[in-house]
Amino acid sequence: MSSSSPSGSGGDDVSERRGIPAAKFIQDVETYLSQSGFDSNSALAFHQERLQQYKVVEMKLLAQQRDLQAKIPDIEKCLEVVATLEARKGTGESLLADFEVSEGIYSRACIEDTDSVCLWLGANVMLEYSCEEATALLRNNLENAKASLEVLVADLQFLRDQVTVTQVTIARIYNYDVHQRRVKQVTPTAIAAADA
Repeated sequence: MSSSSPSGSGGDDVSERRGIPAAKFIQDVETYLSQSGFDSNSALAFHQERLQQYKVVEMKLLAQQRDLQAKIPDIEKCLEVVATLEARKGTGESLLADFEVSEGIYSRACIEDTDSVCLWLGANVMLEYSCEEATALLRNNLENAKASLEVLVADLQFLRDQVTVTQVTIARIYNYDVHQRRVKQVTPTAIAAADA
């Protein structure tokens, strides 16, 4: 969102949040247009472009939110499995488990007493960790994912506020333009009627 923002009357304390520029509420459209050097059509085009930029960012943030919301239960499930393995360690009991080989394809395994687990790190990389290290890593990942989700939710709320302000600004500029056109149409008609 690299286009420069013309300044409007009125304003917000926040100029941006994590690279998302804040939309400024325009109190007086006529003053805004004269200060920015825009005519109504140019101002409308600028704000409609900004609205589209906000929508693109919103789509990206929503995708990130969906990914995190899917990732958190997976991490929690992994923590439960590691905790179960740790609890059975030293008991001599084997654990019968079904695990996902591929999407929708499962296999059954008999897990004997173990001191380590293998975790997928991503990019087709798997590493072996002791149960304690795996638990620490998974807890850290869970905390980071939850913190990231909170930040994303705040970013989305900020973005929705900016979308609303921009939509109101577009409506105000459009209404101002319609009003000015009507005034221009009435003035020549009133002059012609006075001359007749």
